[in-house]
Amino acid sequence: MIPVCRTEDLPEGGSVRIEIDETTPAIAVFHTEDGFYAVDDTCSHQDASLSEGWAEGCFVECPLHAALFDLRTGAPTCLPARHPVRTHEVGVFDGMVHVRPAVREEAVA
Repeated sequence: MIPVCRTEDLPEGGSVRIEIDETTPAIAVFHTEDGFYAVDDTCSHQDASLSEGWAEGCFVECPLHAALFDLRTGAPTCLPARHPVRTHEVGVFDGMVHVRPAVREEAVA
């Protein structure tokens, strides 16, 4: 797992964007009242950073066109987004938030 930040550095309602390397899409990590969640940072509708969106409960609203995603599943809950964003495993160990990036599925030829 990749260390992200200390729990006290990401207040409830806050988010942070992490970039791992040039082959892994950026990840947005959110601290909600239910815990920590991580999804791909780019909205599936258009190129917008979800970490710059508005989080409420277990949902994040895209700042560009107001698509809403469930942070628990990555599923869009309203248009214009039609496709989910990928979710990532999050763990908290010794006061530190960690993310395990999901394995990217390769296209089948």
